Amino acid sequence: MPIKDYIRERYFPHLWCSGCGHGIVLGSFLRAIQQLGLSKNEIVMVSGIGCSSRITGYVDFHTLHTLHGRALAFATGVKMGLPELNIIVPMGDGDALAIGGNHFIHTARRNIDITAIVMNNRIYGMTGGQFSPLSGYGIKATTAPYFNIDHDFDVVELATAAGASFVARTTTYHEKQLTNIITKAIQHVGFSVVEVLTQCPTYFGRKNDIGSAVDMMKLYKEKTTPRGSKAKKENPDLIERGIFVQKEMPEYCNEYNKIIEKAMKGH
Repeated sequence: MPIKDYIRERYFPHLWCSGCGHGIVLGSFLRAIQQLGLSKNEIVMVSGIGCSSRITGYVDFHTLHTLHGRALAFATGVKMGLPELNIIVPMGDGDALAIGGNHFIHTARRNIDITAIVMNNRIYGMTGGQFSPLSGYGIKATTAPYFNIDHDFDVVELATAAGASFVARTTTYHEKQLTNIITKAIQHVGFSVVEVLTQCPTYFGRKNDIGSAVDMMKLYKEKTTPRGSKAKKENPDLIERGIFVQKEMPEYCNEYNKIIEKAMKGH
């Protein structure tokens, strides 16, 4: 199916700022769906609130635009009721790890078959450039005009510690890798977390004197390296990208069905 058939063309042009990385994520996601050969009726996309959550408005799948931070809770309900469907949850800093942090760790702990795409632009873009749990120490933001003193979460380490059975990270610069990782995440049976380092030139780039969207993407090229590379050993400050966790574990819906079967037999 052509990619254009997966989108709601009547809602374009999109509302993201010029240079925003979320459009790259959307493109990679659609290419992954195309490669997998999934029909529109096999996918449910669930989002909360934020720049990243606007993706649900642009795709012609079954979609739910829900409450801030509660996307994974809604997604869990959909998956439990219709386990045969592929559930995708695009998330931003807040939806995933601030107001939605509790849902994030417990969805990982349960290992329910949902794919969470965490778009990490290190800022709250939609509400005016406030710092987030992923901004990091020393970063400037609307709510940290001098500098931020909060340390950031490591999404990969947090998801791994919480029990996610598929965990990966890449950037908007590495688009082919992003498409490949999203494809594998959707195929994986269990909770999949894909962190995407994505640029916000309007707030993060401007306030921190990084430059344009192109400048920010060049930094992704320069400051990241494939997982386990020689470059990482030589320069520990480099951010690794790739697949960090990919393991088979009991999936929540399958385990729940075992309880139903046992109850139906009267045991």
